[in-house]
Amino acid sequence: MNALLRVEGISKRFRGLLAVDRLTFDVPEGGIFAVIGPNGAGKTTLFNMIAGVYKPDNGIITFAGERIEGLAPDQVCQRGIGRTFQIVRPFPALSVEDNVIVGALMRRNDVVDARTHAHEVLRRLDLYDKRTQLASSLTLPDRKRLEVARSLATDPKLLLLDEVMAGLRPTETDRIVSILRELNRESGLTILLIEHVMRAVMALAGRILVLHHGASIAEGVPGDVVRDQAVIDSYLGAEDI
Repeated sequence: MNALLRVEGISKRFRGLLAVDRLTFDVPEGGIFAVIGPNGAGKTTLFNMIAGVYKPDNGIITFAGERIEGLAPDQVCQRGIGRTFQIVRPFPALSVEDNVIVGALMRRNDVVDARTHAHEVLRRLDLYDKRTQLASSLTLPDRKRLEVARSLATDPKLLLLDEVMAGLRPTETDRIVSILRELNRESGLTILLIEHVMRAVMALAGRILVLHHGASIAEGVPGDVVRDQAVIDSYLGAEDI
């Protein structure tokens, strides 16, 4: 597969802390790629550089053949990268439907068209029947799916998912896994996810990158990565797989 996202030698330092250290990897178009590692490994900093929140101190980020490092978040989104956030913060006073319409208006000038698209997205995320509820009234699993829906409404080519299954019960995790598989299979959506829930990672990812202290310590297919001794010692030894 061709690389949709290419990260080449990027680093990010915050004063004396090296958060990401000369990181290089490719995300294939149409693939599902997972980034795992202990808390503080640099995973969210990596996402923030891809999404335009931070500019890398060094290195290149290429998306669909064009360099994007240093672009503002709205410019990155316009190019086709959507993202979710680890702490979900919908617009609480808006309805579920209106939260998703906000995302749909990224590429649609007509509110009627944006609402139609929002309804399509809400059906995919099993939220259509709750479209008139205030976002503040949703349960955590529903808020997690609303976070994904808001990003999907922007019509991304690449979706960055930051721990969308954190805090969910196994049945709720399996529900999101099923939705993401379907999105990837039916629409060809490329997914890059940060996740601690290894049952979800193993079920979804074609490749896994493992970070520790901002650097890559392993990359490969899931079966090989979880048997890597460095990964076991630094991360998986303390996790329930």
